[in-house]
Amino acid sequence: MSRLHRLRPRFRRPWLAGALICAGMLGGMAAAIGPLLGVPNPVTLAALAIVEPSSVGTWFASRPVAAGPSSRALPVRPRAILGHVPWKGHNVPLAQMLEATHTNALLVTQDGVLVHEWYRHGSGPATLFPSWSVAKSVVSLLVGQTIAEGKLAETDHVATLLPYLRGEPAFGRITVRDLLDMTSGLAVPENYDPWNPLVGTAGMYLTRDIRDFVRDHATLSSKPGSTGQYRSIDTEILGLILAEVQKKPLADLLSDAIWTPMGAEANATWNLDRPGGTEKAFCCINAVARDFARLGLMVADHGRVGGTNIVPPRWIERIETPARRDVDGWPYSAQWWHVPEGDDDISAIGVYGQYIYINRQTGTVIVKLSDHGAEQDEEDTLAVMLAISRALAATRPAR
Repeated sequence: MSRLHRLRPRFRRPWLAGALICAGMLGGMAAAIGPLLGVPNPVTLAALAIVEPSSVGTWFASRPVAAGPSSRALPVRPRAILGHVPWKGHNVPLAQMLEATHTNALLVTQDGVLVHEWYRHGSGPATLFPSWSVAKSVVSLLVGQTIAEGKLAETDHVATLLPYLRGEPAFGRITVRDLLDMTSGLAVPENYDPWNPLVGTAGMYLTRDIRDFVRDHATLSSKPGSTGQYRSIDTEILGLILAEVQKKPLADLLSDAIWTPMGAEANATWNLDRPGGTEKAFCCINAVARDFARLGLMVADHGRVGGTNIVPPRWIERIETPARRDVDGWPYSAQWWHVPEGDDDISAIGVYGQYIYINRQTGTVIVKLSDHGAEQDEEDTLAVMLAISRALAATRPAR
């Protein structure tokens, strides 16, 4: 079994089923239990159990991520891409693979040109799609910018950067580097018990006070820096640090530092724990597919857009160099995944099948946005992207 097969899902859905069960059991206490626990009321929890993941963004409070007054052109020159792709040991039509993975949008660019753009019926270029954990990779870019500005260092400790956490010894041991590379050792599991839907990352997703959630989860399961374990709380703490150091909400920082200068074509949103509250840094940016593609193109061009450096090239090198510790059996660095047995390609990945795949060797960036299950078929999906990239490179028009 390959390392990809052993990779744990980023965000599991069983807690939603548990939430539905719990909502029914609470009965007449429904109105009171939500505020008491600091989470949405059971009616909302029940609804979350049955809606498609791509529609969840509108259920929570959000802060706008404003685009600039003008967008950067994304050249469009359609051309044929791979018609049949490798899928689970077979060669199948690409449309069959897209249907099997409940894909909502597939965009393929090569050499900065959009060569393929497909949307499921009911979605389109103006649809805001949720990033889920692709947001983690965006947070990394903001961290890289902040380090380059001299406002942050990878060796800084969490307790030094976030004064409200100084009373928790664990946060005096965890560094920014530990958070970036998922080696914090914090004991906040990604796996969810359906009978306890308010614990682990599920609890952080549903809480109405993320800052309190972080402070209340200062328990270590391993020594910081010693073990790579995927932990969404690591990214959330990075988001809190960015807001503290940059003195602005995370959505405003994203707008000012990346969304506007990269030439996004549409406003995005970033979900909050409550109205006017704190961004869910570990997930939940909602944006049009073309702007996710622009983000990938910026990373593929060493952090540049045109002749302007948006993210320092040194930070792109940091992302592209695997960290010392694998995360759950897969090479990882600064909130970006490395694809084993590929072309030194990297990917931002979110649960339910969200991808920004970057293959600089073939000049390809692929965005795939889906409503797939918690078991995401990641190995097979990335193999499809690699095959598409190599096929495009083999038929690249003369420049």
